[in-house]
Amino acid sequence: MYEIFADLHVHIGRSESGKPIKITAARSLNFANIAKECAERKGINVVGIIDCASPYVIEDIENFLKTGEAYELEDGGIIYKDKVCIILGSEVETSEKGRSGKSGAAHNLCYFPHLSDIKGFSKELSTHLKNITLSTQRTDLSGYDLIDIVERYNGILVPAHIFTPYKSYYGNCTDRLEYVFKEKFEKIFAVELGLSSDTFLADEISELETRTFLTNSDAHSLPKIAREYNKMQVEDISFKEIVKALKNEDGRKILANYGLDPKLGKYHRTYCDDCNKSIETKEPVDKCPYCGGKNVTFGVFDRIELIKDKKETKSPENRPPYIYQIPLGFIPGVGGKTVQKLLDAFETEMNILHKLSKDDIEAVVGSKIANNIENARNGNCEVHSGGGGNYGKVSVKNK
Repeated sequence: MYEIFADLHVHIGRSESGKPIKITAARSLNFANIAKECAERKGINVVGIIDCASPYVIEDIENFLKTGEAYELEDGGIIYKDKVCIILGSEVETSEKGRSGKSGAAHNLCYFPHLSDIKGFSKELSTHLKNITLSTQRTDLSGYDLIDIVERYNGILVPAHIFTPYKSYYGNCTDRLEYVFKEKFEKIFAVELGLSSDTFLADEISELETRTFLTNSDAHSLPKIAREYNKMQVEDISFKEIVKALKNEDGRKILANYGLDPKLGKYHRTYCDDCNKSIETKEPVDKCPYCGGKNVTFGVFDRIELIKDKKETKSPENRPPYIYQIPLGFIPGVGGKTVQKLLDAFETEMNILHKLSKDDIEAVVGSKIANNIENARNGNCEVHSGGGGNYGKVSVKNK
């Protein structure tokens, strides 16, 4: 057994030929660039690319395999330069009957072992949406129906960023996942928390006690890869091993979730879109206490306050630790040039965040920035809440 780092939610912005895949993602995010970024800069051992059901991406994958730099594994996944295992995934938007009879939408992460599996899934999925070439298009499926299609092609389904106010199960569809998946809920063995929540918030809901928590980046640009990630214990890097870790089987498991402080997330607290203020009241509100406006984006923290069913937050004994990780790009003074200087010296972000001493960093970028990085790594910083689509901010308390 050995330890690996995994980020299982990375988007593709454009195909190799420039065709749009995820409209809101950077053009530089293509299949080959993601593999290289994880291997050469991030130090991520397993990456889930979740736009692989697009026929344009499937074509890119086939060409990528022809280069000889990558090959498919019998146990699932594509190995790149013997450094990174790429898990082929698809983010699918389902149509749900939401609260009070209103329609809702939720995102689902679907992962598959082989290219042939996702090809089959793509063909069937195309009959349930308007444009299969684009990422995360609305389907006429519910999560209840989708899980059967995913399993037909040897895949697994993980509900995505489960608390965000838009496009998530708890955010705008239901108070309980079991209401959606019914008798199939036992097939949901992992959920993705999202940037605006953490283990301590999620464990206020009793139905999640037996589910594995994932912390992933939901990256829309190369630098955002691994802003959240998971440390896993596995025998090898493959689809089969990752599934075992998510199921906590045969000694495979999640060792730690590394994530942003939820306050840094874009939807942590309720936000008034009329007066552009975060609403941090003790009780959740749907009306702005400052201007009286009703044009508010409900926050993750506030949503959980409404639907939690445990009197005290107590995680199950086997729940791995949630470690607040401030990515280099969030740390004051650490811009693109500084990051590149650090990577030139120390190869990957995982080395910088986990292995280097303050003296090592100071020798490359000087004492001020080294102090900022060290204080951020040690939690000696102030985090100001985000909301309404705006990230929170970090200020470092230098001592």
